[in-house]
Amino acid sequence: MRSRESAICLRTTDYSETSQVVHFLTRQTGVVRLLAKGTKRPKSKSGGALDLLSEGDLLFSVKDADTLGTLMEFSETVSHTALRRDAQRLNASLYMLELAHEMLAEGDPHPSVFDLLHRALERLEQDDAPIPAVLAYFQWRLLRHVGLLGGLDACVACGASVREMSHRAGVYFTSRQGGLLCDGCQAGEQEKFRLDPATLGALATLAAAETGRRVSLPEPAARSVNRLLGYHVSQQLGKRLKMTRYALGEL
Repeated sequence: MRSRESAICLRTTDYSETSQVVHFLTRQTGVVRLLAKGTKRPKSKSGGALDLLSEGDLLFSVKDADTLGTLMEFSETVSHTALRRDAQRLNASLYMLELAHEMLAEGDPHPSVFDLLHRALERLEQDDAPIPAVLAYFQWRLLRHVGLLGGLDACVACGASVREMSHRAGVYFTSRQGGLLCDGCQAGEQEKFRLDPATLGALATLAAAETGRRVSLPEPAARSVNRLLGYHVSQQLGKRLKMTRYALGEL
């Protein structure tokens, strides 16, 4: 079946001397894995080998989600050149691509994630972009969308509120249970991540932003919550993403 959709290039691997296997996130079909024949030839229809971050109009054919589809034509409309010129912006962008690729199954449509990624890349290109905050918001929204991040306003074991927990000895996050643990309940949980006040405040800010409120996430708080969300991602996937150390630092 042929389809023409807006697409973002998430991943590329060499298939032969002249061809690539390219993973795109499309708006209506989701992640598709396509054989791009001859794209490494200078006179190919795509104008040369396809690059990560490229956005454009994709014409492709797939039989089902389990087989390799065929790229028929790709017309790049956005190359994100500004992202490629700045290491911090590029690292954040490549982390977002990798995260979307790992979290979404092939052939499973997620239009809102496509829009989220498109807007995040667009924002990162702007000179005044608060890079850690853009990345934090992207991680938060994607994890919420795929159902891996629930409410973070109470202890998942006893129900104590964040306000109650913050007055005690400490607040923890458990990826296994997908929520917070108070100091009294954390003793029985081996997998946990201790939260400092800055991270707790950043979580509240992200929750407020999700409701449409205009909020500000200072860089130190954004960096701390990015490390927490990156930790959660690595626990859920059973591995660290390749770009984690470059985009988030050591977890």
